[in-house]
Amino acid sequence: MSAQTSPAEKGLNPGLMCQESYACSGTDEAIFECDECCSLQCLRCEEELHRQERLRNHERIRLKPGHVPYCDLCKGLSGHLPGVRQRAIVRCQTCKINLCLECQKRTHSGGNKRRHPVTVYNVSNLQESLEAEEMDEETKRKKMTEKVVSFLLVDENEEIQVTNEEDFIRKLDCKPDQHLKVVSIFGNTGDGKSHTLNHTFFYGREVFKTSPTQESCTVGVWAAYDPVHKVAVIDTEGLLGATVNLSQRTRLLLKVLAISDLVIYRTHADRLHNDLFKFLGDASEAYLKHFTKELKATTARCGLDVPLSTLGPAVIIFHETVHTQLLGSDHPSEVPEKLIQDRFRKLGRFPEAFSSIHYKGTRTYNPPTDFSGLRRALEQLLENNTTRSPRHPGVIFKALKALSDRFSGEIPDDQMAHSSFFPDEYFTCSSLCLSCGVGCKNSMNHGKEGVPHEAKSRCRYSHQYDNRVYTCKTDGFLKDNNNAAQRLLDGMNFMAQSVSELSLGPTKAVTSWLTDQIAPAYWRPNSQILSCNKCATSFKDNDTKHHCRACGEGFCDSCSSKTRPVPERGWGPAPVRVCDNCYEARNVQLAVTEAQVDDEGGTLIARKVGEAVQNTLGAVVTAIDIPLGLVKDAARPAYWVPDHEILHCHNCRKEFSIKLSKHHCRACGQGFCDECSHDRRAVPSRGWDHPVRVCFNCNKKPGDL
Repeated sequence: MSAQTSPAEKGLNPGLMCQESYACSGTDEAIFECDECCSLQCLRCEEELHRQERLRNHERIRLKPGHVPYCDLCKGLSGHLPGVRQRAIVRCQTCKINLCLECQKRTHSGGNKRRHPVTVYNVSNLQESLEAEEMDEETKRKKMTEKVVSFLLVDENEEIQVTNEEDFIRKLDCKPDQHLKVVSIFGNTGDGKSHTLNHTFFYGREVFKTSPTQESCTVGVWAAYDPVHKVAVIDTEGLLGATVNLSQRTRLLLKVLAISDLVIYRTHADRLHNDLFKFLGDASEAYLKHFTKELKATTARCGLDVPLSTLGPAVIIFHETVHTQLLGSDHPSEVPEKLIQDRFRKLGRFPEAFSSIHYKGTRTYNPPTDFSGLRRALEQLLENNTTRSPRHPGVIFKALKALSDRFSGEIPDDQMAHSSFFPDEYFTCSSLCLSCGVGCKNSMNHGKEGVPHEAKSRCRYSHQYDNRVYTCKTDGFLKDNNNAAQRLLDGMNFMAQSVSELSLGPTKAVTSWLTDQIAPAYWRPNSQILSCNKCATSFKDNDTKHHCRACGEGFCDSCSSKTRPVPERGWGPAPVRVCDNCYEARNVQLAVTEAQVDDEGGTLIARKVGEAVQNTLGAVVTAIDIPLGLVKDAARPAYWVPDHEILHCHNCRKEFSIKLSKHHCRACGQGFCDECSHDRRAVPSRGWDHPVRVCFNCNKKPGDL
């Protein structure tokens, strides 16, 4: 419903009467001009006419003193500037149209039409005023955009094509101290995004390339500066069009959205499809989850005078139909924006990141498309600086550069088919735990700032390691820890040799068998080591074979008595046994391929320790008569109380004997009898993700152990 006219507004246009005669019979003063009705309307006629569903979305303006309507015929004709309308000098009462001087001569100078009654608009020196107005406004604006050209800002591989801030400002062709906003456009391939920008900002000039062919004419991201509205206009590659690098191209769209103040989503579908709502919903979620933090960090890191807004841009859904009604036409009581919000809620993807969402529709019965409504909506939003303020072009470049540096790199092909337009894998570190496969939760390229990898959840690490490592292993962690199994073996060898009751034969058999089971991949198996690799002395049954930690070959004691750090093989900074040759070549860095590192990595060794040592070793030890307690003590987690110190049940105080077995609580590590520790529950804090034995007291504790 239109706003009521105040008494002060009456009498401002005494020569302009209602041209509709719909409710007032033409006797009332005109208050409004309806662009699509092509008439001046009084208050009553405007209200009655636009209550009708087919007319309710018409664009109307309130008249001001001295108002002269536009000509209804000259828009887009040859001899006139594209998108420029001439002021009328008369209104034909029979044809009910407003005519400028040229159109009156062309259409009403001959035949019966020359006798049609006309109303002359009372404008002094009309022709001079029209020419001056044309030159001062539209022509002047068009001349401002005549030299505007677009340039490739980011290519399809997410590579920025400008070298620095100065290059960016030079290609935009704007002043360095100019405050401006960013307007970008999104939509499916073939929906006319470039054409929309050309007609909305550049008076139809082909600043952004268009093409009638099937191939997409926009690849990557292109930019241009509109000096009239003082905005950087960004054209993006269409959705559903790319066949290669699809994941990277989709991620690029979100970077553009993040630096934009206003986003146009262009759709030429007769009905709004779910893809539109899904794209905006997923973009909102990814923006809040990954980009707001980086924008804040960029503001702090660059010391920007104008902070980068962490609230997303405003969105205009520009909907052009041909055969169907515009959104809201069949719901007179609800505005289109309310219907869009309801649609988002039904799909469960409400885009809360965006500062506002607007709908602007146009129905094209006959081409060309009318972009005037979109232009007016854009101008109104651009004037609103409540949530998004203009900033220097250098700030815009810094934001784009920061996002590009942070979120870059190839995305695995298996991520291309995903339920979301912007899955987490597009923005998070791709490193995986080599023990349990869990991914790093930090953003991409976090290593450049010295931030270590961090797992999304606690690593399901083998309990033999006492979960000393609470963060999943990644590439950097691997180099210091992938020999944990061999270190355990070294400790077992030392203990086995120090136990006098073990015969030499079984001890050697266990040592040789365990070495082959869980040795690093580059070690030569014991069964293949028949003689020392250096002096060629043959090994006898009782001779000790030593592996060089650098080359992995087998040596006698005298040929491998030296030690030095071997970090390139993952042994860390501590000195370990090496052969004489490797000791002498200690300054030569060994070439270890990435594949070798993977073969020696935590996944394989952790599995072999878990299975070969914990499960299989019991049977092997029994067969060769080695006490199982010796092996269990070697693999005992550090927080467990040693068996030889456990004399009584920690709870009931019963004394342990051959008939009363002792058991360790996996939570507290104390020793208990079976009756006091028969409960089972997971102990994630100790690395036990499945139900394991716990004591009576620990089981009563609430929450996770």
